[in-house]
Amino acid sequence: MTVKEILSKVCDPEIPVLTIDDLGIIRDIIEQDDQVEVVITPTYSGCPAMNMIEVNIKAALQEHGYQKIKVTTILSPAWTTDWLTESGKQKLKAYGIAPPIGSVEKADLLGEQNIECPQCNSTNTEMLSQFGSTACKSLFRCKDCLEPFDYFKCH
Repeated sequence: MTVKEILSKVCDPEIPVLTIDDLGIIRDIIEQDDQVEVVITPTYSGCPAMNMIEVNIKAALQEHGYQKIKVTTILSPAWTTDWLTESGKQKLKAYGIAPPIGSVEKADLLGEQNIECPQCNSTNTEMLSQFGSTACKSLFRCKDCLEPFDYFKCH
């Protein structure tokens, strides 16, 4: 199994239906001699899950016989929701979190509007709070089914 294949199974600790591959935070994999370096970018510079992601990356690689492992975090260029895979967006919706709509550029121009409810698919929704269960999400409510839901913010 390749390093990329191993890492494609490492889940995000805050949204366990997503892998770090789905999130698009893996920037590079450098294999040199008997060392593996994994370069990652956090979804937010202060993301509390990054320490656990680093631990999980090392554990997954150690389970497959890698011993010399280095995880490097880089902040530039900053991560964007444009790096989320389509599969990741589908997993978010199935999990009950509205995926980001469009691209970051579109959100910057138009604002984040017409957020689709992941429960009933209605766009008759309203933001209740800019901040949801984590910094990368906002709290919304569907005016049709009345269910609250998180929206994974474009950034």
